[in-house]
Amino acid sequence: MQRNFRMTGITLAAVAMCTLAGSLLAQTPPAAPPAGPPQFPNMTFFLTSVGGPAGANYGGLDGADKHCQALAAKAGAGGKTWRAYLSTQAVGGATAVNAKDRIGKGPWVNPKGVQIAASVADLHSANNKIAPDTLVSENGRLIPSRLYTVNQHDILTGTQADGTAFPPEKDMTCGNWTKSGEGNAMLGHADRMGLRDDDASKSWNASHPSRACDAASLVATGGAGLLYCFAAD
Repeated sequence: MQRNFRMTGITLAAVAMCTLAGSLLAQTPPAAPPAGPPQFPNMTFFLTSVGGPAGANYGGLDGADKHCQALAAKAGAGGKTWRAYLSTQAVGGATAVNAKDRIGKGPWVNPKGVQIAASVADLHSANNKIAPDTLVSENGRLIPSRLYTVNQHDILTGTQADGTAFPPEKDMTCGNWTKSGEGNAMLGHADRMGLRDDDASKSWNASHPSRACDAASLVATGGAGLLYCFAAD
């Protein structure tokens, strides 16, 4: 009888311990889900955090717009219609497209809530707020300006300073955004800084042409094939 009693005591103790452990596990809160990318649902303007996979070749305007749309969606602003600030030229029978005509009416605010411009006219004036401290990508990070060792202030636009397309005589859009080798595209200095003192060198949308259209050439001139993206509605 004594032996049976000891076995029963051990069994009861084991059951009690299991019950206690189960109770503690039940009280432990579940692990938090992994954090997603930062959300900026109210933004209506941003610079892309990354360029496309083929330099200036976005597959035309539609591909560039899709790049903006996809990045905006990751940041919680995919419900808006996003357009890349790009022009195309009247070549090969195509009709020229002006960047300023495809981005909506404004106003536009960056992911941090800073108003960049109140209207298309304001955007294309000296009053716009595109500056080193407002160059925020869709993920909330600053695009590095000329003040940083890695400089990505060259932004693809293919556009003249007034927001219109270049005449067709010289390619300034990397084949209307279909080339990733030889060619040129007009670039803007997003930080509005330049090596010269003239206004053109510091233009946010029409500073100088790229060396070529491939990704390496865009990086070499101080960029990364990045785009300005605007909510058009």
